[in-house]
Amino acid sequence: MAEYILIRYCPKSESGFWNVSSVWLLLGAKAPFFMPRVKQFRKEDVLDKAISLFWKQGFHATSVQELVTHLGINRASLYNTFGDKEQLFIQALDRYREKNLARIRTILFSHGDIRKGFKSFFERTLKSALSHSEAKGCFIVNSSTELLPGNEAMQSFFQRNKSDFEALFLEYLEKGEAEGQFGSGKDLTALAALLFTLQNGIQVVGKVTEDEAALMQNVHTTLDLLD
Repeated sequence: MAEYILIRYCPKSESGFWNVSSVWLLLGAKAPFFMPRVKQFRKEDVLDKAISLFWKQGFHATSVQELVTHLGINRASLYNTFGDKEQLFIQALDRYREKNLARIRTILFSHGDIRKGFKSFFERTLKSALSHSEAKGCFIVNSSTELLPGNEAMQSFFQRNKSDFEALFLEYLEKGEAEGQFGSGKDLTALAALLFTLQNGIQVVGKVTEDEAALMQNVHTTLDLLD
């Protein structure tokens, strides 16, 4: 199948030099020289692959060559589309964050009862934390323990993640308060922050214990604050 190239045609000026004004002519021909490559991948698909590799190996242990091999794209495409390794990592984290927020929102708001909603969410969190997969734990929590403190770009991302999750938990708690599911006058902002801390704590503690009952008791104790 013939490839198409653009050849620049410029009429000569009186001086005999090429004029700066020009037109572009499209000629059908086999391209005799380099043509710009068209992307053959979806950015979201590549980020999902990056998540799986970074989640398994961590940021520092993953080389650019491993990324090129795992993602199935060349170095030029990687740098042109995502920037350097750190920029790719942050974009992978951000995609994970967005998908995670959407998933958790669905879990919570599928339950009219606030306590049942949080119980369902934390049961899933426990299952993930206690799993024996190679990518054990939460990608974001794992990354924060590896990279913080000392990296401003990462610090900014993790702060944004914290704010987004606390805002989601607060929104759900305020729904319960408005519906009279628990008494008014509670500090829901502080409770939302506590729930976020519990969520992340479970992911960390789940690496060193398999006592699901003890971890779930922490959830019940926290939710008792709604009574």
